[in-house]
Amino acid sequence: MTLPAPSIDDLRERVRRLEGRPAAQPVATHPALEGLLQLQTGGVYATGSAGVLGLLMAGPSADGAWCGIVGTARLGLEALAAAGVRLDRCVLVPDPQSCWIEVTAALVDVLGVVAVVPPVDVGERDAGRLAARLRARGSVLLTLGDRLWPRVDARIDVTDVEWVGLGQGHGHLQARRVTLGVRRGTAPVRTRRLWFPDLDQRIRPAADEQHDTRTLRSVG
Repeated sequence: MTLPAPSIDDLRERVRRLEGRPAAQPVATHPALEGLLQLQTGGVYATGSAGVLGLLMAGPSADGAWCGIVGTARLGLEALAAAGVRLDRCVLVPDPQSCWIEVTAALVDVLGVVAVVPPVDVGERDAGRLAARLRARGSVLLTLGDRLWPRVDARIDVTDVEWVGLGQGHGHLQARRVTLGVRRGTAPVRTRRLWFPDLDQRIRPAADEQHDTRTLRSVG
């Protein structure tokens, strides 16, 4: 009796088992990112936007995951809550100072999602150790800022910001549309136009809607 040859997926799974690394699993992701970005356990995702950080945290948080934030000086907690992050299930470390990498690693051991604002560029050794820890614990790491972080799974950036609500010297900002770009390695950037937020303060894909409200365009 001839047994069927193993598939590529079977071989990959066997290699993971031999290495002692659990296979990456999908993590609950905000509906606005559906089809554009799927968070996975063991992944590292980078952004320069505090708003995008909240969007990335919102899916796992709404699904019941505990989240940690290391270095919260740049983050508005009200904005995180508006994005859907449950602050009652967040562990905040506002100013870890020089111990920030140790604090991040400790939170990775016990929490589903950890966000960090690195104060310096991250070296290959520290990034590798944290990556191994993320895979072993099944956690997700989010980084905020422009500091170098080697080998991120994806970088998510905001461009082409368009505000709605301002007229000629009157009115107030009511909503904004942005282009969200997801870069993975050397692959072409994948983009999506989002309301971030819309007039009802929801974050959702932007359809080709016509507005009679004057718009103010700013550089993203």
